[in-house]
Amino acid sequence: MFTTIIAFIVALGIIITFHEYGHYWAAKRCGVKVLRFSVGFGKPLLKRIDRSGTEWVLAGIPLGGYVKMQDEPEAGDTPEQAKQAFANQPVKNRFFIVSAGPIANFILAAVIYAALSMMGSQEPEAVLGQPPVNSAAAQAGLQGGDRVLAVNGSPVASWNQMRWEMLDDMVQGGTVNLTVDRLGSTLTTPVQLPGAGSNPEADTLGLAGVRLQPGKTIITSVVPDSAAQAAGLVAGDVIVSIDGQPVTDTRALIETVQASPGEPLRMVVQRQDVPVAVTITPTATDSDQGQPIGRIGTGLANEVPMVTIEHGVIQSVWQGVSRTAETAWFSLKMLGSMVTGAVSWKNISGPVTIADYAGQTAALGLTAYLAFLALVSVSIGVLNLLPIPMLDGGHLLFYVVEIVRGKPAPARWLEVGQRLGLFMLAGLMTLAVFNDVTRLLS
Repeated sequence: MFTTIIAFIVALGIIITFHEYGHYWAAKRCGVKVLRFSVGFGKPLLKRIDRSGTEWVLAGIPLGGYVKMQDEPEAGDTPEQAKQAFANQPVKNRFFIVSAGPIANFILAAVIYAALSMMGSQEPEAVLGQPPVNSAAAQAGLQGGDRVLAVNGSPVASWNQMRWEMLDDMVQGGTVNLTVDRLGSTLTTPVQLPGAGSNPEADTLGLAGVRLQPGKTIITSVVPDSAAQAAGLVAGDVIVSIDGQPVTDTRALIETVQASPGEPLRMVVQRQDVPVAVTITPTATDSDQGQPIGRIGTGLANEVPMVTIEHGVIQSVWQGVSRTAETAWFSLKMLGSMVTGAVSWKNISGPVTIADYAGQTAALGLTAYLAFLALVSVSIGVLNLLPIPMLDGGHLLFYVVEIVRGKPAPARWLEVGQRLGLFMLAGLMTLAVFNDVTRLLS
């Protein structure tokens, strides 16, 4: 829990501070006087005033930050000082200052994605497991061992890249064309994905039978005085078969052991490339439901073939920009699908879910956490550009109206827009928190 809270606070602090710095940088370029730049909220812990009169503050509540500009000229200001007020800026300057916040979020995401691309990562190879009978993948003719080369014509080198290319169809459903290598021959086949529908957590790839090929089941540890130790198993053994059945799925192996308390099982393992046959009798223990199940006392790991994905500087920069653009566009399409009813509103997440993901990715390591930061930064950027009054996008909408009319929108429009925006934001936040609570309870 402590890691989750810290990871969430750090993520939110970095992303919102970058957002506000975008506003600050643009305001300074346009000659607007910035009164305060605060990292965090609440009582100032540290502060200083720079030569331009901006007060820099580190506050006690590290949940973001804000930029305070001089909105209107003060009494007694000279004409030159009056020009430093935000309200006295030409509309193009105000448009630039307001849009710079979301743009900063997109730049942060692109930099992170580019850095991750240059760092390189180990990802599972895009090799398919045997699809279940009558699944969409089986009906399409896919077979276990097929290596995916491209999705809808876009080349992929790993399972992660394959899932990214299929993301839109995984959520909304649709037909994807998979180009695979099968024993040296290349073929392309269409596969129908069902879409998430009303269940945002549905494994639509799994439902369609498109699954990663299971790797080797390796014994990572042996519990002292356990059935595994009595049978002579050691860490590093690769389990090949159990009771005459090849072991191709670690979960299926566990189910076989659990279903055989007190019953001898024949097991073949590979030990330093030499097959070793043993007989093992799972110890009978009570499950959480009070039913006897078998345990052998080993730690298991599923080792799948991996591939290193990394790019040079120029290609990484392009990867960062394109990944950011694709993520932003996907977010917009998701919002549009929610409005039309094609995708459930259950997909909207609130602070609890975001904090949970922050903790999970932090536990996985720096790479996963940075990818999470980039994703949330894009989401914050897209959210702020929505044409909802009180958000940056709402202000930009009124500036567009001002450009078209040749004069500012009537005060009445602004007043009604503020009330409407407050109502919409309150509704979205309520829905997000409700979805969070529902996920927790389920």
